[in-house]
Amino acid sequence: MRHFLLRLLAFLPLPVLQGIGIVLGWLIYLAPGRHRARLKNNLIQTRLMESHPGLLWQVIAETGKGLMELTAVWLRPQDRVVRLVRETPGWEDFHAAVQSGKGAVVVAPHIGCWEIINLYIAARQPFTAMYKPARKPFVDTLMRQGRERGQARLVPTDLSGVKALLSALKRGEAIGVLPDQVATKGDGVWAPFFGRWAYTPTMTVRLIQSTGAVPFMVYAERLSWGRGYRIHFDKLAEPLPNDRNLAAAALNHEVERVAKKLPTQYMWSYNRFKQPIGVEPPPSGMPS
Repeated sequence: MRHFLLRLLAFLPLPVLQGIGIVLGWLIYLAPGRHRARLKNNLIQTRLMESHPGLLWQVIAETGKGLMELTAVWLRPQDRVVRLVRETPGWEDFHAAVQSGKGAVVVAPHIGCWEIINLYIAARQPFTAMYKPARKPFVDTLMRQGRERGQARLVPTDLSGVKALLSALKRGEAIGVLPDQVATKGDGVWAPFFGRWAYTPTMTVRLIQSTGAVPFMVYAERLSWGRGYRIHFDKLAEPLPNDRNLAAAALNHEVERVAKKLPTQYMWSYNRFKQPIGVEPPPSGMPS
C-alpha cells in the first residue's frame, strides 16, 4: 500500500509535489527532536543569515521540497526523470574528460536535488557510486531501485567498493562521491568548514591523486516554481594540493563556495561537525 501511494504521488506535477513538500518541511521543523536546533545552529554558525534575510524560512521550505521530489526521481521512469533537467552548464568539459580516458570524479555535495545527478549521467554513460543501505528496509528498497538504473552501478562503502571505484576510473569512466559527510575513523582529517572543524573524508582526494582523474564539483540546482533542475559541472579552479590535509581543506572550500551560491538548498540539518567515535578531538581553537 505504501509503495502504491508513493507511486501515485510520483506522477503529480513537480510544482504540486514541491508545494506539498513546503508543508512537510514546516511540519518536520516544528516537530519535537534535534532537527530544528541543529538546522538553526548550523545556519547561525555560518553567519549567512546576516546577508540573507529570511534564509531560515527558505531552507525549511527547500528541505521539504527535497523530500517530496524524491518520489518523482526514484519512481518515475528514468527518461521522464532526465527530462526534468533543463540545463547542464559545464557538461561539455565533463564529457570531454571522460572521452579522453582520464576518468572523472563527480564530487556531489548535498545541495538541491543531488539524487537526480547519477540518473542523468547514467542515462548517457557508465557511472559508479558508493551506496550505504538505509536503516529501514522499505526505504532501502526504494533507494536502491531508484538509483541503480540505466548504466548506474552501486558499490558498498567498504574496501571492495573503493576497489570498484578505482577500477572504473582506470577504465576512464565516471564515479560519484559525497564530499560533505562525516568520515569514519581512519578515513578522515579535521579540516576547516564554515569556520569550524569538520572531520572530512580523504577517500576522494586519494582517488583523484592516485588515478589522475579530473574532479568536478557537481550540483543539481532546484529551479523555482517546479520548473525542473539545472545540473552544474564545475571544474575545480586549481589542482588539489598533494598534502591530504590541505587537499581536504580545499575540497571543503569548494563545497562552501557552492553552498554560499545556493544557501537555501544546502542540507544544513546534517550533523557535519560531530566527532566520530574513536577519533581524536579537533585542534584547539577555531580554524583560521
